Amino acid sequence: MDEEEIAEQQADITRLLFHHIQAPFTGSHYIRGVLPAPTAAETVRIATGPENAYTPDDLVAYEIPLHADDHVVTAHDIIGILRALHAGTHVYASDRVGTVMGMTLVRVDVTAAEVADSTPADNALTILRSLAHPFTEEQPDPRLRGFLFLGRNRLRLYLDIEGASGVIAADVRLSSAVTALLAALPSLITEEERMAADATDPHCARVVDLTEW
Repeated sequence: MDEEEIAEQQADITRLLFHHIQAPFTGSHYIRGVLPAPTAAETVRIATGPENAYTPDDLVAYEIPLHADDHVVTAHDIIGILRALHAGTHVYASDRVGTVMGMTLVRVDVTAAEVADSTPADNALTILRSLAHPFTEEQPDPRLRGFLFLGRNRLRLYLDIEGASGVIAADVRLSSAVTALLAALPSLITEEERMAADATDPHCARVVDLTEW
């Protein structure tokens, strides 16, 4: 996969998984982030936690390859893998466990991972989403590559935009005027004076703090 194909797949996975910030994917486990892997790696990182977990130190991130043998790993596969990983107790080899942004990071071996079956609700969602939001090859600009809760009222958006290289992270306050923020976002994330580096976050090239906007 080239860099653009990786970006498209990460964006599609984000779009298909973000409803699990409200609906648990299993039991009491929710998705709290979808992170674009650094350095254009063919992986995606999914941050999960219980209902009231909104900060990275309360989350676990699972790094999942975008390919397993000759099979492209889809958002549906990822939910099946996450459900299996959250069922019972799992022991991971030490070389598959690390940390990132304060989270425990587990690198999943998809060739050995179990995949839970889709549920009727999963299939219903697929049907309804396909009819209400049919797939289009036209990519939005800016394009959402991922997200991560940094607090109950703070969300980091991972975006890329035509004409700018790399992933831009935009931190937004969830109690802000959302409609106005969304309208201004494409121009705000290109303003050089707002940009800063975040050495703790390997998933972006630069960060724009919009929490006071």
